[in-house]
Amino acid sequence: MDTNGNGQLGQIVQIIGPVVDVEFSNDYLPPIYQALRITSEGFDVETPVDVIAEVQQHLGEGRVRAVSMLPTDGMVRGMKVIDTGSGITVPVGEATLGRVMNVIGEPVDELGPVNSESRASIHRHAPTFDEQATELEMFETGIK
Repeated sequence: MDTNGNGQLGQIVQIIGPVVDVEFSNDYLPPIYQALRITSEGFDVETPVDVIAEVQQHLGEGRVRAVSMLPTDGMVRGMKVIDTGSGITVPVGEATLGRVMNVIGEPVDELGPVNSESRASIHRHAPTFDEQATELEMFETGIK
């Protein structure tokens, strides 16, 4: 995921569970499904915060409502929010087979990084019917 993005800065104005309201200056509104990076940079907090949130709603007047993809523990109002300039992407391809990843594409199976050269949006469209396999084959589940 591109974390440099367009660099628009905002700040947290409200946190309710995983839902975070962010205010940007100059009435800027990042698009729906845009990824935002929330950091505790410049804040004296017990546990550093570096979280990705996804824009879900435009509230108007430079405010958006986003859903955090990781726990919001340690977040406080006023924390810096950076617009990444893209949506959330995850690794795809052969390297991901048999791997367990969280929603932002980080491996959680303790097998090291996922070495995939390509990434895809978590909101990409499903493949068309002509792109899907149509051959009949036995699907092995291991269950009798």
